[in-house]
Amino acid sequence: MQHVRKAYAKVNIGLDVLRKREDGYHELRMIMQTVDLYDTLTFTKTDEGISLSCTAEGLPCDERNIAYRAAALMMEHYKIPGGIEIHLQKEIPMAAGMAGGSTDAAAVLLGMNELYELGASKEELCTLGVKLGADVPYCVMGGTMLSEGIGEVLTPLHEVPACTVLICKPDFDVSTKYVYENLHANSLTEHPDIDGLIDAIERDSAEDMAALMENVLETVTERKYEDITTIKNIMKEKGAMKALMSGSGPTVFGLFREKETAAKAAEVLKNRFPAASVFVSRFIKPE
Repeated sequence: MQHVRKAYAKVNIGLDVLRKREDGYHELRMIMQTVDLYDTLTFTKTDEGISLSCTAEGLPCDERNIAYRAAALMMEHYKIPGGIEIHLQKEIPMAAGMAGGSTDAAAVLLGMNELYELGASKEELCTLGVKLGADVPYCVMGGTMLSEGIGEVLTPLHEVPACTVLICKPDFDVSTKYVYENLHANSLTEHPDIDGLIDAIERDSAEDMAALMENVLETVTERKYEDITTIKNIMKEKGAMKALMSGSGPTVFGLFREKETAAKAAEVLKNRFPAASVFVSRFIKPE
């Protein structure tokens, strides 16, 4: 018996870091949004154990992989008899600031819940998922969400205005640890207007939303990697309402009114950065 599930990527329409907490974690306030770019996971029941295979070169398929750990957590928590075989068709770029690992883990929680007919609610799976990572609960829920705390406190928002989204992940990785260590959150003087963004989304104004999109982590990542600035500038020159880095980077996404304009900008980026991963996508609300 097989079951197939899509694991969607996310971008941050707004990302603010309020402070560094005494426990070392950062207090965040973000607006998360699902985009139509996804990995595909195929689940097959087996007699015993966990088996994970993957199309991405260099991605471990054992306990080092968060999808494997998610399967182990489900087996243990729900006392699932037998085993599971998971095949991961990877499309979301890795180490990109798009929750590629977290969304795979969320898909494992959701997929095994469906395959084994466990009857767990999404809220239950979120409580389980936070043990794997702060972005996992959001990836279980998807859509447009205000994310607070370390990322695990979620409030559903009005659906975002329809936009074409151009995504460009340059050919280098960024260490999330490095970005947060160099942020100096407690001395930040400027913060994104998250409440203004929420208001623009509720009014269904793509222009106002785009104008207010900000990511406080750009202050660290963009300083270190000038290609991020170059990609943002190309997107804006080619018609983006706004271009922003997602998460801790290095992925940049731009919002366009027309798909054709975004497609032309994508060709420019592919020519300028041949090794980059470039996708023309859109905002979605997953089922």
